[in-house]
Amino acid sequence: MNPRIAVDGLYIGQVALLAGDSRSSAIVKTPVAGRCLLTAEGLSGDTQADRRAHGGGGKALHQYPAEHYARLATAFPAAQHLVPGGLGENISTHGLTENDVCIGDVFRLGGARIQVSQPRTPCWKIDHRAASEGVAAFIAEHGLAGWYYRVLETGEIAPGDWLEHVERPADAVSLAEFLRVNREPRPSIKALNRLADASGLDAQWVGKLTQRAEWLRNNNPGGAA
Repeated sequence: MNPRIAVDGLYIGQVALLAGDSRSSAIVKTPVAGRCLLTAEGLSGDTQADRRAHGGGGKALHQYPAEHYARLATAFPAAQHLVPGGLGENISTHGLTENDVCIGDVFRLGGARIQVSQPRTPCWKIDHRAASEGVAAFIAEHGLAGWYYRVLETGEIAPGDWLEHVERPADAVSLAEFLRVNREPRPSIKALNRLADASGLDAQWVGKLTQRAEWLRNNNPGGAA
């Protein structure tokens, strides 16, 4: 992994009604040109319609690899907004994907210090934004979801700032591995426990993975680990 890459774009959005829909979202983001304060709750000026799914705590900042857009555009040539910032991310970069990043990785970004806490879970709003059915399912199937950070130290960030890797937990789990295991219909209990034990993983994910492992343990006649 490149120890540091530049942030190509920084994006914030306001909650508004989705076009042609009665539901609200802040998936429509606009680029920020100058410096923006990043706190434990997220970027100044960025809002979320559903705080259960986005923003604050373990979802303060969302990063999406810009190189994924070319793959999405090939798979969905009629889709809209498949450009950096188009799917609701806060920061856009080249040169860092789910294969490179691990749960618990700590980065210095501008004046802030942030930690990878969990992958993004694609939802229906992505299909609505792209005006194309199946984009969210494709993202989930191919592990192209991007990831969230928690904020360890508040600070100002801006486009062009370096995203510098500074720390990785021992026996870390890559986001690619995390997503692959999680989408298996019947993963091994050992694999699920490895994910749940990942240092820095958001507590909600720990609970979900632990419950899934317990269900498999209780509903596996062979008792496979």
